[in-house]
Amino acid sequence: MKSGPVQKVVIAGGGSAGWMTAAALANATQGSCEITLVESEEIGTIGVGEATIPPVKYFNARLGIDEATFLRETSGTFKLGIEFINWTRDGHAYFHPFGQYGAEFDEVPFYQYLIRELIAGRESSVDGYSMAWAAAKAGRFEHPARDRRLIQSTFDYAYHFDATLYARFLRRYAEQRGVTRVEGRMVDAMQDGETGFVRSVTLEDGRAFNGDLFIDCTGFFGLLIEKTMKTGFEDWSHWLPCNRAVAVACKADEPLLPYTKSTAKTAGWQWRIPLQHRVGNGYVFCDDYLSPQDAESELLASLEGEPFAEPRHLRFQTGRRKKFWNGNVVAIGLSAGFMEPLESTSLHLIQYGIMRLLAMFPGRDMSPLLAEEYNALTAAEYERIRDFLILHYKATERRSDGFWRHCSEMDVPERLAYKIDHFRSHGMIVSDERELFTNPSWIAVYLGQGVVPERAPALSGMRAAVPVAERLGQVRSAMKEAVAAMPDHRAFIERYCKSALQ
Repeated sequence: MKSGPVQKVVIAGGGSAGWMTAAALANATQGSCEITLVESEEIGTIGVGEATIPPVKYFNARLGIDEATFLRETSGTFKLGIEFINWTRDGHAYFHPFGQYGAEFDEVPFYQYLIRELIAGRESSVDGYSMAWAAAKAGRFEHPARDRRLIQSTFDYAYHFDATLYARFLRRYAEQRGVTRVEGRMVDAMQDGETGFVRSVTLEDGRAFNGDLFIDCTGFFGLLIEKTMKTGFEDWSHWLPCNRAVAVACKADEPLLPYTKSTAKTAGWQWRIPLQHRVGNGYVFCDDYLSPQDAESELLASLEGEPFAEPRHLRFQTGRRKKFWNGNVVAIGLSAGFMEPLESTSLHLIQYGIMRLLAMFPGRDMSPLLAEEYNALTAAEYERIRDFLILHYKATERRSDGFWRHCSEMDVPERLAYKIDHFRSHGMIVSDERELFTNPSWIAVYLGQGVVPERAPALSGMRAAVPVAERLGQVRSAMKEAVAAMPDHRAFIERYCKSALQ
């Protein structure tokens, strides 16, 4: 088995996964190894994942990418969270914010006092204590304050952007740092007879490219991780039954909102993602309960503006590979697994797959210990995100449609059931180590979808000297003043990062 540092990396496939990987590897290795990316323009990319979560900011920062430049190049906008409409029941909505609720004023956490007030009937919703929602519903945005004493520091943000433009932007970045792009359709891979490692990929025209480390970014097809390495797939569709989507972009007729909308529909849900130059729309659904033709009709009927093209239909299966790193192949993006875009985690999983690979970057011998740890950490992350997504489907009062009845009655993973039981019984958040979605996220979905604790956490009712009502009033007043001073989202974009595509 060869030893020494990796000399050649081959990235199979482009799109967001391929070019994020290429850019990050080029930045980290600084020309010490040869990086080749092979992709075919004929195949194209999925290109519907345009909403993100806050950690994406750190990926760009690590690459030294200026935020305003990135947003101009990708027609990007800001995202303060997701509004979930009709998920609990028709006519009901709640907001999953980026950032915390309220501002801490005692050793008992703010959210526990808020739960106490909700149970007592003195408050009706947690949304009123989210700085992110206060700004979002007013259509306003500015960067969070750095002074932790200010209420303006209690929210966070992510982006909406055109994923195809992002891949192009990163391609330029990567090629400027020495990455070689090869145009061609991959049809086969050659393996070492002794180790089983991939030694080269072969293109349709007969060209072959050899390497030490191969990154599979070939999407659902999984040319290397599955077709070649026979890794296997763990199916989660019994918990996340949506298996299709139809997507289309349209003209924007509404104000430029700084948040994503997710609206529950007959057999799934519809997304609305506002960019500077258009609105991305899609219907994620289960074809056991709705035909693709009916889903397309339902989506087109709900658009706010004229569609720019014919709707695109996609098939998928929720789940993950049994290994993400197998031999000398690492799967990144859709080739590693698929988590439906309900909480905008697709680019996050690409990002952290890359960051984890850089942290455990192998030599040419491909240490099994590194692969084992990479697989364990990545599997745990997928499962934690999976459970958070399942919660949205399980916790619903919708019963009029067969799809939602199935979701509300299904068994859930044991760990998720344990978490739900804790919150329902005592208002306590059970958090796993390295949880992507922290306490505010779980609170938003629990309370937003009707999982109300039977009793408030004990200490919240034992500190009579704490002026809770007064403190809550101060938080509301501070938020109102802060939002009034913020610029309109569109105005902020015009000044900070206006795209030529507008």
